[in-house]
Amino acid sequence: MLSDKVALVTDGTGGIGFAVAEALAVQGCAIMLNGLGDAKEIERARAGLADQHGVKVCYSDADLTDPPRIEKLVAATARELGAIDILVNCAGLQHVEPIETFPVETWDAIIAINLSAIFHTTRLVIPYMRARNWGRIVNIASAHGLVASPYKVPYIASKHGVVGFTKGTALEVGDWGITCNAICPGFVDTAMFQVQAEGLATTLGVPKEQVIGEQVADKQAIKDVISVEEIAATVAFLCSDAARSITAAAIPVDGGWTAK
Repeated sequence: MLSDKVALVTDGTGGIGFAVAEALAVQGCAIMLNGLGDAKEIERARAGLADQHGVKVCYSDADLTDPPRIEKLVAATARELGAIDILVNCAGLQHVEPIETFPVETWDAIIAINLSAIFHTTRLVIPYMRARNWGRIVNIASAHGLVASPYKVPYIASKHGVVGFTKGTALEVGDWGITCNAICPGFVDTAMFQVQAEGLATTLGVPKEQVIGEQVADKQAIKDVISVEEIAATVAFLCSDAARSITAAAIPVDGGWTAK
C-alpha cells in the first residue's frame, strides 16, 4: 500500500495518465494531476477520484514546455500535498510525417514534451525523495524507445532519449532508495494512438482501421491493442516495495513487439 505517499502524474487528466492516477489512488496515494482539457470535465474527474478512493487529489494545468511553470508545479505539489514520493511522467506528443517535410516547430514541441519535461520534473523532485530516503520515478517511454519505425523520427529520438535518461538517473539516485524505470508500451488504446493511426493512414492513403489492424498484426505477437489499465498496473507494481530492486529498466509492455 502507498497510503503515506504523494504522486505527481503528468498528463494525468486522460488516457494512460488518468489510469495511472487511479491505480495509485487505489493504493491510498495522494495525487497531483497535471494536464490539459475541458475544465469542467477535469474537475469532475478529480473530484470523483478523490471521493471514490478517499485520497486528496489536486490539479495543475502547468505547461510542460515552460520550465518555470514546471518549477511551480513541483512546488505546488509539495506545498499542497506535503511531499513528493512518486513521479510518473506520462505526457507525450506524436506526429507522423516523413522527415524531409516534418515541421521544425513540431520537432521542437515533441522534444520539449517527451524529453525535456522529464528532465525538469526529475531534477526538481529528487531533493524531496532524497530527504525521505525513498522514491519512485517511472517514465512512460514507448516500444519506439527500443526500436524504430518510419515517419516517426522525432518521436523515436525522444523516446530513445527517455530510456537513456532513465538509466543514467537510476545510477545517480540509487543510494537514497530511489528507483527510476521506463515502461515501453506497444499500441495502447489512447487518443494519441488514434491520432497517430490517422496520421499514418493519411500518409499511406488508406483507411485508419486498416492501419490499426495491420500495424498491430505486424508488430505484436498478441494481436490486440493494450489497455491503459495494463500500463497503470505496471506502474503501480514498480512503485511498490516488491519492486525495490528494479531500477534502470526499460520494461516492454508491448505484446511481444520488441522481441522481433
